[in-house]
Amino acid sequence: MTQTQPLDLDALATMSGLDQLMAMRDGLLPPAPIAETLGMVNFDGEHGSISVELDPELRHYNPLGTVHGGVISTLLDTAAGCSVHSTLAAGEGYTSLDLTVKFLRPATVDSGRLRAVGTVIQRGRRTALAEAQLFDGAGKLVAHATSSCMIFS
Repeated sequence: MTQTQPLDLDALATMSGLDQLMAMRDGLLPPAPIAETLGMVNFDGEHGSISVELDPELRHYNPLGTVHGGVISTLLDTAAGCSVHSTLAAGEGYTSLDLTVKFLRPATVDSGRLRAVGTVIQRGRRTALAEAQLFDGAGKLVAHATSSCMIFS
């Protein structure tokens, strides 16, 4: 397994959040290490909405033979958090305050590619609220999440 180089935080501070994310998408900046760890693909989006995909593999399974809830939660957290990230001005940062996940149906390797879509619901000066939905390859809703984020300079 290859190790990603740490991000140049000084260079990132001069870019808007959306510019940072699109530079990662385009290979100009390395992806987040968690994306490599889980095998996330097709990271894309626009201001206020980000999507990411994952092909379920056996390595993502829990002992019951379905995709682990932590993997599903990570996809939802990535989509919701990055949707907030896409609204940041240069020099701003954020952190998740909470994540509430509702699991609606199991996901397996037979579910096809999973697609998480995050959207900012409300963005203020200090906090933001985002939601994310996770769909299977047939377009069925697998899980849903909401996330509150704190924004800081």
